[in-house]
Amino acid sequence: MPAYIGGDFKAVGIKWIASSPKNPQVYGLPRANGLTVLNDPDTLIPISVMDGTLLSAMRTGANSGVAAKYLAKKDSKTIGLIGAGVQNRTQLLALLEVMENIQTIKVCDLDAERANKFAKEMSEMTGHLIQVVPNAEEAVRGSDIFVTATVTKKPIVKREWIEKGSLYLHVGSHECEFDVIEEADKVVVDDWEELKHRGVETISIMYAQGIYDGSKIHANLGELVSGKKAGRENDNEIIYFNSVGLGIQDVALSSIIYKNALEKGIGTKLSLCDVPAFV
Repeated sequence: MPAYIGGDFKAVGIKWIASSPKNPQVYGLPRANGLTVLNDPDTLIPISVMDGTLLSAMRTGANSGVAAKYLAKKDSKTIGLIGAGVQNRTQLLALLEVMENIQTIKVCDLDAERANKFAKEMSEMTGHLIQVVPNAEEAVRGSDIFVTATVTKKPIVKREWIEKGSLYLHVGSHECEFDVIEEADKVVVDDWEELKHRGVETISIMYAQGIYDGSKIHANLGELVSGKKAGRENDNEIIYFNSVGLGIQDVALSSIIYKNALEKGIGTKLSLCDVPAFV
């Protein structure tokens, strides 16, 4: 994911990220593994190499937190999480930053042991009691905000489970049936072109099959933040948000980490480009 962002950041770089779904169960490693390289914005010489795994998880969660700020009901009280992996940990942390009235948190996973581990650890981290529920339907029903963060290739979420006023944060792959998107009052994405290109999310599959052309997309996330488009306009709207992730977010966050590391003297200097062989 190469990117350049100007303004206060003036940062350029790339995040290389790979995903191996068997990693957690087989190797005890994160599913997604990333590496971020920053370049000098003028010379384009590499200036930093850093881990992108935690960074990617945090920025993806933050992305949904921003979406919830504009698209969730202000008095949202219940969060439902489908998937008990790394990603729903940062999704939850971000949602609790922007939603002040959360009273109930539910989580489900195909692996009951993993769900219980998630509930225990995240309850301790957040101070909120997290309830393990047996299936996706119970995670969705009654939730003001629900998140799917899985690697499934078969739809999980059904339209009849979704109640008026809810916000659906779709983070993973083919996680909902087509009518969930078709019947939403608002559809918001972070980057439609990237979604079309990636091709694994439900909305991307609908596009590839000629079912959805993007004309009904209400806004991208940047338009909400900049005030060009309205977010939630009433408490009855069912809103669907799909997040593919933006390279500019990775580069912006990496540049902040890099500058902080320089100021604090953290890190190891590598002599890779100090004395070029040829000019």
